[in-house]
Amino acid sequence: MPENTPQSTKVCPTCGTRLAENAARCLVCGTELTTAIETKKTADVQAARMPEITLSLPMALGLLTLFLLAGATLVFVAMRLTGTTPTNAGDTTATITPTPTLSPTATILFTETPVPTSTIQPPFEYTIGDGDTCLGLAATFSVSYQSIILENNLSANCILSVGQKIRIPYPTPTQPAAATSTLEAGQATLQACDKVIYTVQEGDTLSTIATNYAVPQDAIKSYNSLSTDTVFLGMNIVVPLCERAATPGPTPTATIPPPYPAPNLLLPPDGASFTLANDSITLQWASIGTLRENEAYQVIIEDVTDGTRRIVEYVTDTKFIVPSSFRPRDNSPHVFRWWVTTVRQSGTDEQGQPIWDTAGALSDRRVFSWQGVAPENTPEP
Repeated sequence: MPENTPQSTKVCPTCGTRLAENAARCLVCGTELTTAIETKKTADVQAARMPEITLSLPMALGLLTLFLLAGATLVFVAMRLTGTTPTNAGDTTATITPTPTLSPTATILFTETPVPTSTIQPPFEYTIGDGDTCLGLAATFSVSYQSIILENNLSANCILSVGQKIRIPYPTPTQPAAATSTLEAGQATLQACDKVIYTVQEGDTLSTIATNYAVPQDAIKSYNSLSTDTVFLGMNIVVPLCERAATPGPTPTATIPPPYPAPNLLLPPDGASFTLANDSITLQWASIGTLRENEAYQVIIEDVTDGTRRIVEYVTDTKFIVPSSFRPRDNSPHVFRWWVTTVRQSGTDEQGQPIWDTAGALSDRRVFSWQGVAPENTPEP
């Protein structure tokens, strides 16, 4: 009969003898089985371990070198992108301050005020009449003799014939006189004083001159800076009429003042041109002083191109407005000449009109041009 073997057995870990499951010691080698069994159970209970990678020393050093090179490359690329410069480990780290970009300074440009220039008018046509010469035309129209010859391709003798049509250039406009500065109070008083220049005649003394003009002798000495009362034959003496003392009693006979100086013409400038837009033209001149009740300015305007039209007016103001009725009647520009003088009324005629006598010098003569009516349209063929 076979032996009955227990269903549960265990093997001795030392000698391999099969023993009963509850055996505490191996019967063959004497190994304590309790410790071995517990150790086996503990090993069976432990979790699975992570796989271990074993590297040799050269391989580990190679991987470390590769890792350092990759890190250095990344740091270098990052520093190049940010614009910084790598420094040595022992050097002091310098802070890089970005240089500010200077903005260009705006340049201030000064625009020059344009100087007004006169419009050059084309020459106008003139028909030669009886007795006309180049010299006479040059004087009449205030142009040069040579300009008429050059404009019409004439010979040096400038031979003209009656009925011949030539072109007369407009006179060159002149700049208006510069404004004078304001005088001080003392100088203004001296300037406004009415004076007369007297030439010492034979037998004259300072006393007789003062008596004739009713001016204090000391005033004459002061105005002429005389240290004595002695005067000489042919000597020019300034007699200040404004220093006359008021005469008591009946009104004395008014002493006729000396001739006035020529008025200084102001506007318009010589050679100015006016178009259809100008309905009237204002003439202005400088005052020669305070006019008396019977004195006035005589303004004379004549149409040089027409030759038959003329205006003579008397005003007490220092300006005169040329009426629109004096505008040229045709469609071509006309040249006008004007001047001013001082006159004094000496009486009246049979019709009651005042009679004027010259009381001063004539001013310079100026010219201007004025367009009449709009030119007619030439019908197309």
